[in-house]
Amino acid sequence: MDDHETTAKYNIAETCAASISVDELVALSSDKTTSPLSTNLKLVYGDIRGSDATRSALAGLYSAKASHIFPKENILLTPGAISANFLIFYTLVQPEDHVICHYPTYEQLYKVPASLGAEVSLWRAKEDNKWQLDIEELKAMITPKTKLIIVNNPNNPTGSIIPKPKLEELVEIARSHNITILSDEVYRPLFHSISPMDDDFPPSLLNMGYPDVLVTGSLSKAYSLAGVRVGWVASRNRSLIEDLASSRHYTNISVSRLDDHVAGFALKEATIHSLLGRNIQLAKRNLATLEIFIERHRWACDWVKPVAGTTVFVKFSKMGKPVDDAVFCETLQAKTGVFFVPGCKCFGGGVDFKGYVRVGFVQEESVLKEGLEELKKFMEDEFEHIPVAKR
Repeated sequence: MDDHETTAKYNIAETCAASISVDELVALSSDKTTSPLSTNLKLVYGDIRGSDATRSALAGLYSAKASHIFPKENILLTPGAISANFLIFYTLVQPEDHVICHYPTYEQLYKVPASLGAEVSLWRAKEDNKWQLDIEELKAMITPKTKLIIVNNPNNPTGSIIPKPKLEELVEIARSHNITILSDEVYRPLFHSISPMDDDFPPSLLNMGYPDVLVTGSLSKAYSLAGVRVGWVASRNRSLIEDLASSRHYTNISVSRLDDHVAGFALKEATIHSLLGRNIQLAKRNLATLEIFIERHRWACDWVKPVAGTTVFVKFSKMGKPVDDAVFCETLQAKTGVFFVPGCKCFGGGVDFKGYVRVGFVQEESVLKEGLEELKKFMEDEFEHIPVAKR
């Protein structure tokens, strides 16, 4: 993405809900007396594990509708969820360990464990079953060396969820084998197409009754604040957090004190509901716009409509054969300025997901609408020249 996103006119690959400024954050908050930025704040390291304000706000979110209060001491702030995930792998994964990872997903989640010497098995979601995972396949993958099961819920790139009943099965399997679960929940709680009253609505894995769970999140995706480099890892198993905190002395030390201050403002009661409300409504409107485009171009593209998060996998085909998604994306941006992420190249290792592109649809409405209009023209004038994928 580094080679393309800064030059794109219409970045419809972006995975963050449309970003906001500090002024916009203040406008969303009902607290008009407190500033998210304090110019008299001394720029020391600050609280090494994260401020009480930010960790207390996060603990409150994880305690909502839970049977047990979640303690702030069981949360560790990191510079983004990417650092939280890396810290977990660096601390827990050893050479010759076995790791099972949800697939497709963000490549970090399976490539970093592999780089540390672990054997990684990919637990493949099925497109023909709405990108759902097969629990029986998971059972068959487990070995005596299985150290970690990794899931991404809601999922990037598909926008699918692992429903509550399947999470319950996952937890029981992990418990029976004493396996730790890492749940990357960076797109939580942006649930735009499922209600909390739905039986399938997924709670955070922290609240499923199994202590050996690590959950990661950040302010980047659902909260529109990627420029505030604050993520976190949380667990009900305090010893896991202590192990991570020990490793952290040799990696990040702490998050920026300024970022932590803005994070605490964004997550407090006076701000968070308006912020999330803005993003969920934006997701709903933009998804409706994207759906109209998909339905009008069924001759060339198909999808499994997303349930949550900011992304969706869309498949482009010609006469039933998937296109070369890398050529498609390169040509599309060169001729129109519209930027998509090629699925086979970026999520399938050049083998899987041929013809797929990842669309990030929770952008400013004008970016999505204008970008889709350019895509429409491209489909009419240029799409016939895109080659199909090689076998």
